[in-house]
Amino acid sequence: MPTVDDRRGEKPGDGEGPLDQRKAAILNAVVTEYIGSAQPVGSQHVVDAPGVNVSSATVRSDMAALEREGYLAQPHTSAGRIPTDKGYRFFVDHLAGTPALDRGGRQQVRQFFDAAHGEIESMLERTSGLLADLTDCAAMVVGPSHESAVVRSVQLVGLGPRLGLLVVVLADGAVQKHSIDLPEGADDTVLADASARLAAQVLGSPLARAAAPAGPTGDPRTDAVLVAAGAALADMAAGEGGEQLFVGGSSRMAASFDAVETVRSVLSILEQQLVVVSLLRDILDTGLTVAIGTEHGVEPLASCAIVVMPITVGGAEAGTIGLIGPTRMNYPLALTAARVVGDQLGERLGDAAR
Repeated sequence: MPTVDDRRGEKPGDGEGPLDQRKAAILNAVVTEYIGSAQPVGSQHVVDAPGVNVSSATVRSDMAALEREGYLAQPHTSAGRIPTDKGYRFFVDHLAGTPALDRGGRQQVRQFFDAAHGEIESMLERTSGLLADLTDCAAMVVGPSHESAVVRSVQLVGLGPRLGLLVVVLADGAVQKHSIDLPEGADDTVLADASARLAAQVLGSPLARAAAPAGPTGDPRTDAVLVAAGAALADMAAGEGGEQLFVGGSSRMAASFDAVETVRSVLSILEQQLVVVSLLRDILDTGLTVAIGTEHGVEPLASCAIVVMPITVGGAEAGTIGLIGPTRMNYPLALTAARVVGDQLGERLGDAAR
């Protein structure tokens, strides 16, 4: 299984000597052009870039110097240059803030959250699709664990002569359902009595500690329903011991890579929930919001970049947003989309918890 490099502290590139203003402008121009075109960038595309204003010969000389210093690479002798991971790192670290989403993107986000109602899991899954649409990257949304969420409502519903449904609404807005077997003769009156007793016992308790009332009620049918409900509650809590991962846009992201093996590796990683959740958490623990190339320590993703943003509710972390794409991803757009969608999602999760 891939492992995540457990680096802490230094940001990649710390200790590097600064580039002079003109070289920095040339490097930024090369990165920007390459992100848009995916083609090696020649000096003629850089001469008129902001902050350059020198001859083509001077640009070529500076590009050669940037290549010697490890910021650029030349795939073929007669070709232009492309950024290296070090070049992308400089570009990301020196972004002058992140731009606003364009009008279409802002409208898309606004319409999405205006219509985002219903169960939390469904909203998180659809949010991953929204992020993928905005960025053309694979989007990962890690939702909060429901294990510590308190029970807001509980109800037993009859579905048939011997089949019932336990419905639990949690304070974070999640709705949990679990079918239960009913004893013979468990009619609506029995279910109503069991629901009332169950509510008196579990409302306000965390899901992990919710349990049905113990002891006989005087009605064997009610007792049997409560035993079945207690087992269902335990199953719900056991199933919520970890964070939930929702992935969207995998096929869209795959189109960004030329190498089939790279696509296969990325898709394989995305199928491993524990690896993805650990990867996003470890990147945040290093103090980064962008991990480029080998910085994240997962060898199969060495040709990828990952953008990570925490989701916060009331100042506390309640999940994570991640974007994965090629190292030539549109970093300003990815960072902006992750921030805007993460802020909106945090607000919505906070509203659901109230």
